[in-house]
Amino acid sequence: MSVHDDLTSVQRCLDDLHRSVGRLEQQIGPGLEMRRVRTDADHLRESVALLREAAPGLSPGLSAAPEQGGPPSPRRPDLVSIPDTPYDSSLWTDSDDEGLGAHDRHAP
Repeated sequence: MSVHDDLTSVQRCLDDLHRSVGRLEQQIGPGLEMRRVRTDADHLRESVALLREAAPGLSPGLSAAPEQGGPPSPRRPDLVSIPDTPYDSSLWTDSDDEGLGAHDRHAP
């Protein structure tokens, strides 16, 4: 079995677990223990989704859909940090202040 097949099998089992936990919660009702079981099942699903993203041999641009084992969804782009330092003001010496008019003219 390939890594993709194994991850797909695990995803199906976790989807079954998710449905079973939902039915059990309807029968037992909400409570601390039920919330812990649901949280643990959700953590497993998130962990498998992360593993699927990091697994070798899978398409790098796709990740597992977290809900209901749906089709793969596009991967989010990496974040780009924007520095807090001010921009160099010499970049705008040849332009007018947009919306304010030119320095030597008056607004109507």
